Amino acid sequence: MTGPAASLLQGIETVDTVDNAGRVLTIRSPHALDQLRLFKAVGPVLAQNQPYLGMAMVACSVTAIDGVPVPMPGNEHQIEALVQRLGDAGLQAAGAVLEPRPAEDEVRDQAGN
Repeated sequence: MTGPAASLLQGIETVDTVDNAGRVLTIRSPHALDQLRLFKAVGPVLAQNQPYLGMAMVACSVTAIDGVPVPMPGNEHQIEALVQRLGDAGLQAAGAVLEPRPAEDEVRDQAGN
């Protein structure tokens, strides 16, 4: 599966998607242990910063770029290096895969139709 059509990772270990830079990103939804390790890597202060933690979580969901494995960052500097490497294109592509799409009924309800 590639592209935003592969938005839900339920029951799927990894999904490949292509970002606007043309890179193939392998995405895996973070498991509980991944999240725990991320909290440890960012430290107690940044773990309370929801925007930072959200972007870090999206970045850490990328397990490979163009088939080359990406290790899970172990500290704040490694997280920031991965975010820089992915850039806007990579983060948007990974986020599109991780974010569940609303059902058509939900879209209609929100639109007031």
